[in-house]
Amino acid sequence: MTSLPALAAGTAAAEPLPESGGAAVEGRSPWQLAWARLRRDKVAVASFAVICLIVLLAVFAPVIAGILGHGPNTQFRTTGLSPQGIPVGPGSRFFFGTDDLGRDVFLRVIYGARISLLVGVVASGLAVGVGLLVGLAAGYFAGPVDSVLSRSMDVVLSLPYLVFAIALVSLLGPSLLITIGVIAFFSWASVGRIVRGQVISIKGKEFIEAARSVGSSHARIMFVDLLPNVLAPTIIYATMLIPLSIVFESTLSFLGIGVLPPTATWGNMLSEAIPYYRVAWWFVAFPGLALLVTTMAFNLLGDSVRDALDPRAGHFRTRAGK
Repeated sequence: MTSLPALAAGTAAAEPLPESGGAAVEGRSPWQLAWARLRRDKVAVASFAVICLIVLLAVFAPVIAGILGHGPNTQFRTTGLSPQGIPVGPGSRFFFGTDDLGRDVFLRVIYGARISLLVGVVASGLAVGVGLLVGLAAGYFAGPVDSVLSRSMDVVLSLPYLVFAIALVSLLGPSLLITIGVIAFFSWASVGRIVRGQVISIKGKEFIEAARSVGSSHARIMFVDLLPNVLAPTIIYATMLIPLSIVFESTLSFLGIGVLPPTATWGNMLSEAIPYYRVAWWFVAFPGLALLVTTMAFNLLGDSVRDALDPRAGHFRTRAGK
């Protein structure tokens, strides 16, 4: 027979630990796990810091102009140009030198960031919104709806976007709103195709069948059950769509069919600098460097977001030091 002390010891061993004796284990959602991975990713932190710095410079550009005492379109014909009419190089007065009209390149670069970031974020937001709606409808309803919407996406993706963008802007006239609309129009189809593929792979799952069996409406299934499950790839693509939109806007401005001078954009600054690249390297270098750093920061952040949201991305462990 088992003795009483042994029974007491067995009972004590079977009793749960008191709350003060051990830490409770809390489950974390996939979004919390992704956030934890991102915070440990040095590339993501550095890229985010660079983007925040660019955003702050763009937001406070008028304040900086007030401190410097002149605007981005102020022309310094005597101090900003040499006697031969060549732009003045970087110095204590003009940090990034001047352009062909004697304007401060530094101020024009940070004012150009306002246009590039506005176009990149707004155009990408519109493209993602339209692509989400079209992709959800095409993937969920299938049949004729899917055929019509899928063919529409195929048509948009098959268009030579630069040629059609030039034609549309030439027809409607160059402006900031037209530039945003053109970029969004040629970007939504790629988002829609990704969302459609995700919806098709998810809509046959058990939880969708359970929602149908209890009488959930199509709208509820699409926006409550399906939408949260396609947000991760959509967010990944959105972070990579922003730099593409910035480059698209700079291309249109460089060709003279985007935002027109004297409004400063990186594209039209590079266009104006072409005749001076031999004698005024700063005129080309600083707008080009701003465009390069911004797009690289968004691309690196997009890669890190993809690694954080996709648990199958093995190369994240190497980079994050896991």
